[in-house]
Amino acid sequence: MTSPDARLTSRKPRRRTHPVLAAMLTTFGSAGLAAAARQPALLAAVDQHAAAVRDRLAPTAGRLDGTLGRPAVRASILAAYAEGVRDSALDLGWRPPASPVRWVEADWVLTRLLAVCALAQEPAPMPPAARRPREAGQGWRPEP
Repeated sequence: MTSPDARLTSRKPRRRTHPVLAAMLTTFGSAGLAAAARQPALLAAVDQHAAAVRDRLAPTAGRLDGTLGRPAVRASILAAYAEGVRDSALDLGWRPPASPVRWVEADWVLTRLLAVCALAQEPAPMPPAARRPREAGQGWRPEP
């Protein structure tokens, strides 16, 4: 039997979902991310958009998440960015597609917003005190 303490410390920290992000995930994000898992071209587009969003917001992120040094973007920053993209697109005449979305025909705006949903689903970064330093002799070593 696993102790309650072990169960608590073994979980990856999860981001608290911002209301704007929660609405996006409910409206189209969950379905879009599921479609991306089945469609390699959509997944590649979402990954590229997510990297661009992360790079764009990196100066405001303020810390690294410990995953290959990628900047951790707070949910509030992601939500503000998503609202800005959506509002600018609406001002320029963009309209959200009708449900159900045909993901093979997703435009730039919808793919960008889906990438924000993907970033919102990433585990939250571990606090520095919870990270363990690498022990001497552990990890990858080149062959002699």
